[in-house]
Amino acid sequence: MEEMPDPWPLWQLELRTPRLTLRPDEDVGLVELMAEACRGVHPPDEMPFGIPWTDAPPTNMVREGIKYHWANRVACVPADWQVNFLVRHEGRVIGSQSLRAKDFAVTRNVDSGSWIGLRHQGKGFGTEMRAAILMLAFDHLDATAARSSAFHDNQRSHGVSRKLGYEADGTYVEKRRGEPAVNVRLVVTPERFTRYRPDWKLEVSGLDRALPVFGLA
Repeated sequence: MEEMPDPWPLWQLELRTPRLTLRPDEDVGLVELMAEACRGVHPPDEMPFGIPWTDAPPTNMVREGIKYHWANRVACVPADWQVNFLVRHEGRVIGSQSLRAKDFAVTRNVDSGSWIGLRHQGKGFGTEMRAAILMLAFDHLDATAARSSAFHDNQRSHGVSRKLGYEADGTYVEKRRGEPAVNVRLVVTPERFTRYRPDWKLEVSGLDRALPVFGLA
């Protein structure tokens, strides 16, 4: 009898930093993630997201948040993928780090987004998890550029970007809570990241079986 094919190779993928473990989302972890969101992601007078999902009542936020992750998982194809990693510290989910790309096998460009629970901020986790994604993209997937964006007043996100070597790459105006707000595009290349990368090495397992999901042989 032939061995059954792996139903979802991304479940084998794991990234390990000195303090964190990142794995593609699964349903038990999503419940933990949404529980963390309910505890708070940012101060009420701030809004770091273009889509203000944290303004929704808890019941709606949780249901729509899980549906968002399910939808991304279902829509993931080699030519257009988004992998949402659950970030764990000491075994507990503290936030989410995404990596996404279109036609990656040709463009070799990736984009990312992330959030962590408010109670875990200010401890360097945001920098560590973003560095992990950059190391995956540059060292293991052969990306040539990584992009991100943040509202001009999102100082936490810009602080992480500066620490990892991102440079401004233009701006655009986006609606935020009904008002216009300036969003700053950011980009970093492997060469520039070399000057800013942490001195620890990312441990990666399960990547070989996941490469086809990223559009790579």
